[in-house]
Amino acid sequence: MNLDLRFPIGMMFTAFGVILAGYGLVSDRAIYARSLGVNVNLWWGLVLLAFGLVMLGAARAGRRRLPGSPPAPPAPPA
Repeated sequence: MNLDLRFPIGMMFTAFGVILAGYGLVSDRAIYARSLGVNVNLWWGLVLLAFGLVMLGAARAGRRRLPGSPPAPPAPPA
């Protein structure tokens, strides 16, 4: 059984990151008065998006080298 949790985790964090970063882009600047003017929704959305993309990349790289798959044939000489 090949259960790779990196893919669903990557999808979840990527989706949350897109939603949070999008909200940070369209929200009013007045709601960030308590955070010293820092758009925390945008920054944390970008962090979540980056982490999700790293997890998706790791899942894709791990899928390429499954332990039971046969090795690729060598390229013919040119």
